[in-house]
Amino acid sequence: MASDREQWIQVKGQWKRRSEHFSRTVSADELSVDTVLDVLHLNMETLKDIQGRLHDNMVRGLSKASNPSAVVKMFPTYVRRLPNGSEQGDFFALDLGGSNFRVLLVRLSGDNVEMKSKVYKIATEIMTGTGEQLFDYIAECLAEFKREQGLEDKDLPLGFTFSFPCRQNGLTSASLVTWTKGFSASGVVGEDVAVLLSEACQRKKVNLKIVAVANDTTGTLMACAITDKNCYVGLIIGTGTNACYMESLDEVELWNGDRDEPKQTIVNMEWGAFGDDGALDDIRTDFDKAVDGVTLNKGKQLYEKMISGMYLGEISRQAILALAAKKLIFNGVVPPELQKPWSFESKYLTDIEKDNSTDGGAIKELLTQLNCPSTPHDIATIRAICSAVSTRAAKLVTAGLAAVIKKTGKRTLTVGVDGSLYKFHPRFHSLMETFTRELVPEARVKYMLSEDGSGKGAAMIAAVSG
Repeated sequence: MASDREQWIQVKGQWKRRSEHFSRTVSADELSVDTVLDVLHLNMETLKDIQGRLHDNMVRGLSKASNPSAVVKMFPTYVRRLPNGSEQGDFFALDLGGSNFRVLLVRLSGDNVEMKSKVYKIATEIMTGTGEQLFDYIAECLAEFKREQGLEDKDLPLGFTFSFPCRQNGLTSASLVTWTKGFSASGVVGEDVAVLLSEACQRKKVNLKIVAVANDTTGTLMACAITDKNCYVGLIIGTGTNACYMESLDEVELWNGDRDEPKQTIVNMEWGAFGDDGALDDIRTDFDKAVDGVTLNKGKQLYEKMISGMYLGEISRQAILALAAKKLIFNGVVPPELQKPWSFESKYLTDIEKDNSTDGGAIKELLTQLNCPSTPHDIATIRAICSAVSTRAAKLVTAGLAAVIKKTGKRTLTVGVDGSLYKFHPRFHSLMETFTRELVPEARVKYMLSEDGSGKGAAMIAAVSG
């Protein structure tokens, strides 16, 4: 019977497998902590339901009649060809998707890719200033990079990775729908970002020819497709989250291009907005609502706010506050260091998940750094919080992917993945594999870490579109 007691726990009067609930070492008298965190538990029935809801949202986004009111916008990217190994040439790539951006020089020779790049920091006052200031700064950095590479007078084609929600008007045209990730530069929403960049380059006398605009998700798919010809889905799990996949033109009612071969296009889902219409209200917790309340875009990107690296630390902090209010952690006292929103960084969650030692030495060190008590109970509880938040995020991503995989109709496919949360979280990959097998047992799905989708992928999009 001892083994049975180890495998099952009682939560809210119901017996549940400990492995299904969440994994941690905790004594029986601490299960009240589990009761508080149980709101983060999603069983397989709920995940299948979420999968179905996203599928319905995908269909609405693809339909011309319902797209205007759809929250998952399913934008055609106008990228229709995958790499076939014949791509050649030199390209510039610009990768803008957060507070740092990169400029790259990419040399393609079939499957061989050589890259030189430089990272530039964007100051907060530029992120939140005017659009002209933002794009002028980017143009100045492009000019500097061209000078450093000895290509000041060279007019190479540029692939522009712009990783914010956009309505794609064509391969070289994309209008910003809304800012995310802390950006709020004025005069950009509703405007064509390729035009804004081109005008800034003209003002700063930078010679560039923009031949493709895409987001990092599309770039990730393209970068992985260079070496894996079964890659038809791209996924980002980093500061934000998004997915894209190759869709038949017959399914894309918004398509306004030619219908020549190949009769397909990559669709940028913008799935971070899933739930903005209330479709996920029944699984959103008080933790999620509190996090939404301290964001710049309240009520928006609700699926993303339960999944991505920008928010998992704050969800964890909200759970800490809830447990402390019940005197279930830190003896009921939250130190000043954790009383401010965003003070518990997502990096802490990843570091805590990495510490699988018996005594939780790294966790104890982190708690001490935050002026928190670090008793064995506190360490076990922090572990439980981070495990529950991480596991729910992985489940939600996989439920979404299950809808995408089923929509492709393919039984064997690769999902190209990029993003810091996927790369550095010790369990995310394995959790996704496990839940994928349960949600889509009929498909053979491989997850492939992208090697620089935003840079290499942008250049590849420029190459196949040329």
